[in-house]
Amino acid sequence: MVRHDECMAHTGIGTLNENPLHAALKDWYARPGDRFEEPVAGYLVDIVRGDLAIEIQTAAFAAIRAKLRALVSARPVRLVYPIAHEKWIVRLDGDGPDILGRRRSPRRGSVTDVFEELVSIAALPADPNFSLHLVLAREEEVRRYDGRLGRRRHGWVVSERRLLGVLDDRLFERPADFCELLPRGLAEPFTTADLARAGGINRRRAQQMAYCLRKMGVLSPVGRSRDGILHLRA
Repeated sequence: MVRHDECMAHTGIGTLNENPLHAALKDWYARPGDRFEEPVAGYLVDIVRGDLAIEIQTAAFAAIRAKLRALVSARPVRLVYPIAHEKWIVRLDGDGPDILGRRRSPRRGSVTDVFEELVSIAALPADPNFSLHLVLAREEEVRRYDGRLGRRRHGWVVSERRLLGVLDDRLFERPADFCELLPRGLAEPFTTADLARAGGINRRRAQQMAYCLRKMGVLSPVGRSRDGILHLRA
Protein backbone atom coordinates (compact mmCIF):
# COMPACT_ATOMS: atom_id res chain seq x y z
CA MET A 1 0.00 0.00 0.00
CA VAL A 2 1.09 3.58 -0.59
CA ARG A 3 -0.90 6.17 1.37
CA HIS A 4 -4.50 6.16 2.60
CA ASP A 5 -4.78 9.82 3.59
CA GLU A 6 -7.01 12.34 1.87
CA CYS A 7 -5.60 13.42 -1.49
CA MET A 8 -3.22 16.33 -1.19
CA ALA A 9 -3.68 19.66 -2.92
CA HIS A 10 -2.71 19.55 -6.55
CA THR A 11 0.92 20.65 -6.94
CA GLY A 12 1.01 20.82 -10.72
CA ILE A 13 3.84 18.29 -11.21
CA GLY A 14 4.16 17.72 -14.96
CA THR A 15 0.42 18.08 -15.56
CA LEU A 16 0.24 19.85 -18.92
CA ASN A 17 -3.02 18.94 -20.73
CA GLU A 18 -4.01 16.38 -18.08
CA ASN A 19 -7.52 15.85 -16.78
CA PRO A 20 -8.00 16.71 -13.07
CA LEU A 21 -8.27 13.08 -11.90
CA HIS A 22 -5.09 12.05 -13.69
CA ALA A 23 -3.18 15.06 -12.41
CA ALA A 24 -4.34 14.51 -8.81
CA LEU A 25 -3.40 10.82 -8.89
CA LYS A 26 0.06 11.73 -10.17
CA ASP A 27 0.47 14.14 -7.26
CA TRP A 28 -0.73 11.49 -4.80
CA TYR A 29 1.61 8.84 -6.20
CA ALA A 30 4.71 11.03 -6.54
CA ARG A 31 7.73 10.65 -4.26
CA PRO A 32 10.88 12.75 -3.89
CA GLY A 33 13.33 11.91 -6.66
CA ASP A 34 10.68 10.86 -9.20
CA ARG A 35 11.04 12.07 -12.77
CA PHE A 36 8.00 13.16 -14.77
CA GLU A 37 7.00 12.94 -18.43
CA GLU A 38 10.21 11.12 -19.29
CA PRO A 39 10.65 9.31 -22.64
CA VAL A 40 10.88 5.51 -22.43
CA ALA A 41 10.77 3.15 -25.44
CA GLY A 42 9.45 5.94 -27.65
CA TYR A 43 6.67 7.03 -25.26
CA LEU A 44 6.35 9.69 -22.57
CA VAL A 45 5.82 8.06 -19.17
CA ASP A 46 3.95 9.77 -16.33
CA ILE A 47 6.47 8.92 -13.59
CA VAL A 48 9.88 7.23 -13.66
CA ARG A 49 11.13 6.02 -10.27
CA GLY A 50 14.58 4.52 -10.60
CA ASP A 51 14.13 1.82 -13.26
CA LEU A 52 10.36 1.63 -12.73
CA ALA A 53 8.05 3.28 -15.29
CA ILE A 54 4.73 4.27 -13.72
CA GLU A 55 1.78 4.93 -16.01
CA ILE A 56 -1.47 6.35 -14.61
CA GLN A 57 -4.59 5.48 -16.61
CA THR A 58 -8.05 6.80 -15.83
CA ALA A 59 -9.72 5.51 -19.01
CA ALA A 60 -9.75 2.33 -21.11
CA PHE A 61 -6.69 0.07 -21.02
CA ALA A 62 -7.15 -0.65 -24.73
CA ALA A 63 -6.12 2.94 -25.49
CA ILE A 64 -2.61 2.33 -24.11
CA ARG A 65 -2.20 -1.36 -25.00
CA ALA A 66 0.60 -0.75 -27.52
CA LYS A 67 2.36 1.61 -25.13
CA LEU A 68 2.28 -0.89 -22.26
CA ARG A 69 3.63 -3.68 -24.45
CA ALA A 70 6.50 -1.48 -25.60
CA LEU A 71 7.30 -0.39 -22.06
CA VAL A 72 7.34 -3.89 -20.51
CA SER A 73 9.79 -4.99 -23.18
CA ALA A 74 12.18 -2.30 -21.96
CA ARG A 75 11.83 -2.18 -18.13
CA PRO A 76 9.53 -2.82 -15.14
CA VAL A 77 6.17 -1.07 -15.56
CA ARG A 78 3.45 -0.29 -13.05
CA LEU A 79 -0.04 0.64 -14.21
CA VAL A 80 -2.02 2.73 -11.72
CA TYR A 81 -5.79 2.65 -12.13
CA PRO A 82 -8.51 4.29 -9.99
CA ILE A 83 -11.85 2.66 -9.22
CA ALA A 84 -14.57 4.94 -7.82
CA HIS A 85 -15.68 3.15 -4.67
CA GLU A 86 -17.60 6.29 -3.73
CA LYS A 87 -18.83 8.79 -6.30
CA TRP A 88 -20.47 12.19 -6.01
CA ILE A 89 -22.25 13.53 -9.09
CA VAL A 90 -22.24 17.30 -9.64
CA ARG A 91 -24.47 18.92 -12.26
CA LEU A 92 -23.44 22.30 -13.67
CA ASP A 93 -25.50 24.74 -15.68
CA GLY A 94 -24.11 24.48 -19.22
CA ASP A 95 -20.69 26.15 -19.53
CA GLY A 96 -21.20 28.23 -16.41
CA PRO A 97 -20.00 27.63 -12.84
CA ASP A 98 -23.45 27.42 -11.24
CA ILE A 99 -24.09 24.11 -9.46
CA LEU A 100 -27.57 22.75 -10.08
CA GLY A 101 -27.21 19.80 -7.75
CA ARG A 102 -24.85 17.38 -6.04
CA ARG A 103 -25.74 13.83 -5.03
CA ARG A 104 -24.02 10.61 -4.07
CA SER A 105 -24.25 7.80 -6.59
CA PRO A 106 -25.75 4.59 -5.16
CA ARG A 107 -23.23 2.52 -7.12
CA ARG A 108 -20.04 1.52 -5.33
CA GLY A 109 -17.10 0.31 -7.36
CA SER A 110 -15.12 -2.75 -6.27
CA VAL A 111 -11.73 -4.23 -7.08
CA THR A 112 -13.27 -6.77 -9.48
CA ASP A 113 -14.40 -3.89 -11.72
CA VAL A 114 -10.85 -3.83 -13.09
CA PHE A 115 -11.54 -6.99 -15.10
CA GLU A 116 -13.74 -4.98 -17.45
CA GLU A 117 -10.56 -3.22 -18.58
CA LEU A 118 -8.12 -6.09 -18.08
CA VAL A 119 -9.76 -8.13 -20.85
CA SER A 120 -7.96 -5.91 -23.38
CA ILE A 121 -4.52 -6.70 -21.91
CA ALA A 122 -5.38 -10.02 -20.26
CA ALA A 123 -2.02 -11.75 -20.80
CA LEU A 124 0.13 -8.76 -19.78
CA PRO A 125 0.03 -9.43 -15.99
CA ALA A 126 1.89 -12.69 -16.71
CA ASP A 127 4.91 -10.62 -17.83
CA PRO A 128 7.35 -10.33 -14.90
CA ASN A 129 7.93 -6.68 -15.80
CA PHE A 130 4.27 -5.75 -15.27
CA SER A 131 2.44 -4.80 -12.08
CA LEU A 132 -0.95 -3.22 -11.44
CA HIS A 133 -1.78 -0.82 -8.62
CA LEU A 134 -5.50 -0.30 -8.00
CA VAL A 135 -6.67 2.78 -6.14
CA LEU A 136 -10.11 2.70 -4.51
CA ALA A 137 -11.07 6.33 -4.63
CA ARG A 138 -13.65 8.84 -3.57
CA GLU A 139 -14.45 10.76 -6.74
CA GLU A 140 -16.52 13.66 -7.94
CA GLU A 141 -17.99 13.38 -11.45
CA VAL A 142 -18.87 16.71 -13.03
CA ARG A 143 -21.66 16.70 -15.62
CA ARG A 144 -22.77 19.55 -17.87
CA TYR A 145 -25.95 19.73 -19.89
CA ASP A 146 -25.56 19.64 -23.67
CA GLY A 147 -28.72 18.85 -25.60
CA ARG A 148 -26.73 17.93 -28.72
CA LEU A 149 -24.75 15.26 -26.90
CA GLY A 150 -25.20 12.93 -23.98
CA ARG A 151 -28.26 11.07 -25.19
CA ARG A 152 -27.40 8.23 -22.85
CA ARG A 153 -27.83 10.54 -19.86
CA HIS A 154 -30.67 12.65 -21.31
CA GLY A 155 -28.33 15.44 -22.40
CA TRP A 156 -25.92 15.33 -19.45
CA VAL A 157 -22.27 14.91 -20.45
CA VAL A 158 -19.38 14.01 -18.13
CA SER A 159 -16.92 16.89 -18.43
CA GLU A 160 -14.37 15.80 -15.82
CA ARG A 161 -13.63 13.59 -12.83
CA ARG A 162 -11.99 14.83 -9.65
CA LEU A 163 -10.20 12.97 -6.87
CA LEU A 164 -11.65 13.72 -3.42
CA GLY A 165 -9.68 11.11 -1.49
CA VAL A 166 -8.09 7.67 -1.50
CA LEU A 167 -9.88 5.03 0.55
CA ASP A 168 -7.61 2.05 -0.09
CA ASP A 169 -5.14 0.68 -2.61
CA ARG A 170 -3.96 -2.75 -3.69
CA LEU A 171 -0.84 -3.83 -5.57
CA PHE A 172 -0.78 -6.86 -7.87
CA GLU A 173 2.76 -7.86 -8.74
CA ARG A 174 2.27 -11.38 -10.11
CA PRO A 175 -0.58 -13.42 -11.61
CA ALA A 176 -1.14 -15.38 -8.38
CA ASP A 177 -2.06 -12.11 -6.65
CA PHE A 178 -5.17 -11.89 -8.86
CA CYS A 179 -6.28 -15.33 -7.66
CA GLU A 180 -6.83 -13.77 -4.24
CA LEU A 181 -9.88 -12.06 -5.76
CA LEU A 182 -11.62 -15.41 -6.16
CA PRO A 183 -14.26 -15.83 -3.43
CA ARG A 184 -13.32 -17.88 -0.39
CA GLY A 185 -15.08 -21.17 -0.24
CA LEU A 186 -15.51 -21.38 -4.01
CA ALA A 187 -15.61 -25.11 -4.74
CA GLU A 188 -13.52 -26.46 -7.61
CA PRO A 189 -13.96 -27.06 -10.43
CA PHE A 190 -16.28 -24.11 -10.97
CA THR A 191 -18.07 -22.35 -13.81
CA THR A 192 -18.53 -18.63 -14.24
CA ALA A 193 -22.08 -19.13 -12.96
CA ASP A 194 -20.62 -20.55 -9.73
CA LEU A 195 -18.14 -17.68 -9.57
CA ALA A 196 -20.90 -15.10 -10.02
CA ARG A 197 -23.01 -16.60 -7.23
CA ALA A 198 -20.12 -16.99 -4.79
CA GLY A 199 -18.72 -13.54 -5.46
CA GLY A 200 -21.97 -11.62 -5.60
CA ILE A 201 -21.14 -10.32 -9.08
CA ASN A 202 -23.00 -10.55 -12.37
CA ARG A 203 -22.28 -13.29 -14.89
CA ARG A 204 -20.58 -10.93 -17.35
CA ARG A 205 -18.07 -9.81 -14.73
CA ALA A 206 -17.44 -13.44 -13.75
CA GLN A 207 -16.79 -14.30 -17.41
CA GLN A 208 -14.35 -11.40 -17.75
CA MET A 209 -12.61 -12.48 -14.57
CA ALA A 210 -12.27 -16.12 -15.66
CA TYR A 211 -11.03 -15.11 -19.11
CA CYS A 212 -8.31 -12.86 -17.65
CA LEU A 213 -7.18 -15.45 -15.12
CA ARG A 214 -6.96 -18.08 -17.87
CA LYS A 215 -4.82 -15.73 -19.99
CA MET A 216 -2.57 -15.09 -16.97
CA GLY A 217 -2.12 -18.84 -16.54
CA VAL A 218 -3.60 -19.06 -13.03
CA LEU A 219 -6.85 -20.78 -14.08
CA SER A 220 -7.06 -23.87 -16.25
CA PRO A 221 -10.12 -25.13 -18.17
CA VAL A 222 -10.69 -28.79 -17.29
CA GLY A 223 -13.96 -29.61 -19.07
CA ARG A 224 -17.51 -28.43 -19.50
CA SER A 225 -20.78 -28.72 -17.66
CA ARG A 226 -24.30 -27.60 -18.46
CA ASP A 227 -23.42 -24.14 -17.07
CA GLY A 228 -20.23 -23.69 -19.10
CA ILE A 229 -16.48 -24.23 -18.88
CA LEU A 230 -15.15 -25.81 -15.68
CA HIS A 231 -12.10 -24.17 -14.12
CA LEU A 232 -9.39 -25.16 -11.66
CA ARG A 233 -6.69 -23.04 -10.12
CA ALA A 234 -3.50 -23.84 -12.01
